[in-house]
Amino acid sequence: MGEISIKINIADRVYPLKVNMEEEEIVRRAAKMINDRIKEYQENYAVKDKQDLLSMAVLHYATATLNSEKKGMEKESEVAEKVYKLDEMLSTLFSK
Repeated sequence: MGEISIKINIADRVYPLKVNMEEEEIVRRAAKMINDRIKEYQENYAVKDKQDLLSMAVLHYATATLNSEKKGMEKESEVAEKVYKLDEMLSTLFSK
């Protein structure tokens, strides 16, 4: 599909973007998640500056992404170890 122009509002600022049609929903959902996080911080903390709230939201999502990547890498290591053990077992079995 082709690119489309959309406007995304994040922290009361409008950003014109060009995105692939199939990515539009994801971009809009991401902006909504960011705005929801900002609103949550605004309601729960005595922070008024939008830049501070936006920074806190970005830190939250960056931390979540890194934690997810770490868990994925740990899972890959576990799978690789199991495959290695299975390979050893099969090699032993077929060498007899």
